[in-house]
Amino acid sequence: MSTPTPTAPKTTTPSPAAPTGSALESTQGKTTIADGVVAKVAGLAAREVNGVYGFGGTAARAFGAITERIPGSRSSASQGVSVEVGERQAAVDLTIVVEYGVAIAELSRAIRRNVIGAVEQMTGLEVTEVNVDVVDLHLADEEDDAPAPAPAPARVR
Repeated sequence: MSTPTPTAPKTTTPSPAAPTGSALESTQGKTTIADGVVAKVAGLAAREVNGVYGFGGTAARAFGAITERIPGSRSSASQGVSVEVGERQAAVDLTIVVEYGVAIAELSRAIRRNVIGAVEQMTGLEVTEVNVDVVDLHLADEEDDAPAPAPAPARVR
């Protein structure tokens, strides 16, 4: 009979570029992403979904309408978007206005799918939740506080 010989436990050493649990962190360094960047990505991704009319509450939309009319300015991609960003995860809160006739539950699912995909793909952060707060409904016949168009000049005198 032969006696078993003890074997030494195998140890492995990680390669220098091996990730330490996140795509944003390795032994070569760490990448941090600002809240504003994640908010812009989420806002732009949500805007791509058909049925989303606008973002933010009444005051935020009124302020946005004013700033859009200033030459050289543009609307904020993160209006109506708030985020909480950690080292590896992000949570997104959206405040939206929905077009009349759109199924809100389906719209919310589509927004979540688009936002999660965009944020995770662009930032490497895991999105833990996307909360959608529907604050208003846009009717097609509502004016956007735009002045009435000037009447066309008479063609015949």
